[in-house]
Amino acid sequence: MTESIIVAMGGGGFSMEPNNLALDQFILELTGVDRPRVCFVPTASGDANQYVERFYECFGALPCEPSDLSLFRRTGDDLRERVLAQDVIYVGGGNTFNMLTLWRAHGLDALLREAY
Repeated sequence: MTESIIVAMGGGGFSMEPNNLALDQFILELTGVDRPRVCFVPTASGDANQYVERFYECFGALPCEPSDLSLFRRTGDDLRERVLAQDVIYVGGGNTFNMLTLWRAHGLDALLREAY
């Protein structure tokens, strides 16, 4: 069993400093994995396309396997399998109330607890 780590931050990272990925690189290094799987969950922003694109632009330049999990445009994939396969779950900012409501409706809140 590997140790779980939670990194909470209010701003910074790729969304605020796309030319300074030091914080994002640090998060990847915390995993201890050469190419960690990083899943961006942009629910709080309504899965804003520009936010998701910026994630891929930045994390595509880092040593990782980036992906995103959209609840507004669900593809029917197995959420449990998807979440548990990640080394990093990167939750984007925005409307926390709406995000938590959607997470509960899809069962993502319970899956994140399980992943932890």
